[in-house]
Amino acid sequence: MPKYKDEPTAVRVYTVCDESKFLIVRNVPSLGCSDQLSQLFSTYGQVEECKPMDAEDCEQYTDVYWIKFHQVNNARFAKRKLDESVFLGNRIQVSYAPQYESLSDTKEKLEGRRKEVLSRLNPRKSNAPSNSSSKPFSVSNPLLKDTFSQTSSSAQSQSQSQSQRQSSESRTVATGHTSSSMSLVQSDKEYFPSESMNRTVHLVRDKLNKIQSTSSEHTEAGSSKKARVDNRRRI
Repeated sequence: MPKYKDEPTAVRVYTVCDESKFLIVRNVPSLGCSDQLSQLFSTYGQVEECKPMDAEDCEQYTDVYWIKFHQVNNARFAKRKLDESVFLGNRIQVSYAPQYESLSDTKEKLEGRRKEVLSRLNPRKSNAPSNSSSKPFSVSNPLLKDTFSQTSSSAQSQSQSQSQRQSSESRTVATGHTSSSMSLVQSDKEYFPSESMNRTVHLVRDKLNKIQSTSSEHTEAGSSKKARVDNRRRI
């Protein structure tokens, strides 16, 4: 139904006794759509049962359905969202049905409401475990204090000795790497088990030696040549 600007909004307050996990849905089209209706309400929580109520009075070509949720919070949320909503062309009407509750259901509902109210009134208690865990550990007994100080000092000494060992090991490894990198490799040494690969290594080394010798001869010949004197006449 459309709301006009001057029309005040309708507000109704439900107490814990009025609320329930049992809902009655009216003005549902009589098209055998119980599965669709159950699927629609299950989007707001777990639906345990959904069945038509043939004994209820209703308008022509409409049905009345009885829905049971697993929790009261889910039923409350579904009623808030789906009441006066359009379902298959009809505007359905959702209402609580606390008359179908058993004694255990009413007791569970009241106990859950009591816990919810206490958690809202005392929000600090819910955060108490996290605050207690963040507090530092303190020892009041002097004997325990001595033992705790001894254990802490021994742990500190062990950690220091381990750090010293690690630093010395890292130094030795670094020195070993530098010495191995600086060591010279002999040209006559055979590196591979196969003879063909060793031959290729020797050939490459011979070529490198020839290139080095030729380059050194060229440098010596260039240095022995005399510098040419420019005897051209300048204008």
